[in-house]
Amino acid sequence: MPPDILIIGAGAVGLASALELTQRGARVTLLDRSLSGTESTWAGGGILSPLLPWNYSAAVNALSEYSRQLFPDWCARQESLAGLEAEYQVSGMLVLPPFDETDAFAWCGRHGWCCELRDSAAWLPTIAARKSLWLPDVAQARNPRLAQVLRAAALAVGVNIVEMASVTRLMVAGGRISGVQTTQGDFAAAAVVVAAGAWSGALVGIDALSERVFPVRGQMLLFKLPPESLAGSLPTIVLQNGHYLIPRRDGHVLAGSTLEAAGFDKSTTDAARLELLAFAGGILPSLTEQCLQQHWSGLRPGSPDNIPLISPHPDYTNLYFNSGHFRYGVTMAPGSAQVLADLIEGKSPAISAAPYAFPSNFAAIAETDIQEVAAN
Repeated sequence: MPPDILIIGAGAVGLASALELTQRGARVTLLDRSLSGTESTWAGGGILSPLLPWNYSAAVNALSEYSRQLFPDWCARQESLAGLEAEYQVSGMLVLPPFDETDAFAWCGRHGWCCELRDSAAWLPTIAARKSLWLPDVAQARNPRLAQVLRAAALAVGVNIVEMASVTRLMVAGGRISGVQTTQGDFAAAAVVVAAGAWSGALVGIDALSERVFPVRGQMLLFKLPPESLAGSLPTIVLQNGHYLIPRRDGHVLAGSTLEAAGFDKSTTDAARLELLAFAGGILPSLTEQCLQQHWSGLRPGSPDNIPLISPHPDYTNLYFNSGHFRYGVTMAPGSAQVLADLIEGKSPAISAAPYAFPSNFAAIAETDIQEVAAN
């Protein structure tokens, strides 16, 4: 008997989708071309909101806000299942100038966010004495640990996780997707969900999706401060001009990130390292190359206007997509999983799914990359 649902991609969105569908009674098999949670889920910073939400569209904010409200309880449930901790914490975020004060306060007022102007010079002496924007409700999770939590929770509820399984072909029978061929063999399913992040548009058979979901490289640095340097030095997330510092509980500090159109190239560059070092040291002088521990890159699933795709395919109603979340896959994971599960069950989601549907002119699946199989 085939699994009810086959999910391609075991990042935060795929794992969250598997957990939600399993908890609603489905039997789920989760496939990943690599190891669970080791691509953009692992590589990101874990800030649980759009960096400056007033600069994003209503569609991005609707899903982000829905998911942000779900996140604390959702994360706690997965931690309980996994017996592990994701280091979720409300650490707040200080936005250093320049920023649009009028837009910021108007947006925060409409959406119930706390915000205030404050003088940051007391603990950031390198910053000119201008007012910064304090957002006390911004939270974070530690991405690699969240990935471990979600994988362990998925296994605990019975999700079948198959790693190192690259999809090579979609299979169709009777006008429906019946399963996939992979490097680990064939897998049948009543429904298939593509949640393969930046690789969603590169899956064989749905090449047209490459214009809807595409890789955007981001590079990050990781520092480790000794305890005596950390005390009081970075009490919150700091954001300026699209770059950020994120303090972890154990003295690690992340600095990120770049936005690069580099295709599927995951190499790191000296230019990015120097750019991020200059930013980090300009905010906190103790963040020097001497305490730099790691430099990496990840591939975000970019999308037009940063709006993810959460929708059935227009030609194959049992083929679903949950991808294109750009920088916010971790942030949007619980909400996206709810929307997807509601669509699969034929329910109306708590927020409108219309902004996340396929465009009306989307190209059909390439027939040469689909194998017709005999109906059972």
